[in-house]
Amino acid sequence: MTEEKRIEILNNAKEFFRSEIVTSHIEGACKRASKLSEYNVNPFLFKYLANFLTGNDNAESIARALVLPRILGSSINTSFGMKIQKLIGQLFQGLGSTTTGIDIEFIDAIDGRRKYCQLKAGPNTINHDDVVTVINHFNGVRNLARTNNLNVGINDMIVGVIYGEEAELSSHYKKISNSFPVIIGKEFWYRLTGKEDFYFDLIDAIGDVALEVDGSHIVEETISNLALEIQAKYFE
Repeated sequence: MTEEKRIEILNNAKEFFRSEIVTSHIEGACKRASKLSEYNVNPFLFKYLANFLTGNDNAESIARALVLPRILGSSINTSFGMKIQKLIGQLFQGLGSTTTGIDIEFIDAIDGRRKYCQLKAGPNTINHDDVVTVINHFNGVRNLARTNNLNVGINDMIVGVIYGEEAELSSHYKKISNSFPVIIGKEFWYRLTGKEDFYFDLIDAIGDVALEVDGSHIVEETISNLALEIQAKYFE
């Protein structure tokens, strides 16, 4: 990869984060978080959590205790996880796959072999059922390769995890790794780009976009709107 190409990819990553992640977070997740119907409120806990967070249990404090975990945690992580394939597709043209169960195909910068890759977001983003699904897909690729006399080995079918470190991988990933490689974080991006530190370059590039966004007023507006509904339902 040339330096010019590296810069182009990082600039594309910034634009993707602005248009896909930030916009979705503000216009989707924050708006949804302002509505009481979006929550499964536990009436035995919400006042405790509000008081624990702010020192009182009024409607605004309850709203704050509900909103912050939603918009700073679960919603944006879910959104990112759903868009990782689109992210890779936008950054690297032509890596899509027509093989069932495979997200992308690419030439590994380390061993020079074609990899058949399922993309996952982070080290804790799969469940027990995903393990069977991934292994079945990879076994299907192996069977198809044998039928068509293609040289596809076990190490050519990988799970590519976008962020994290090997020590953080959940037990579900470790079950997959007993049969097929799970490549995570820095090593995954190195294999994909041939640049050993590209993972950190990408983190820094997206961090630049973060500095453009001050969402404090959006957070407070979301909390205020939810507090009105809580006040009407639980305090009047």
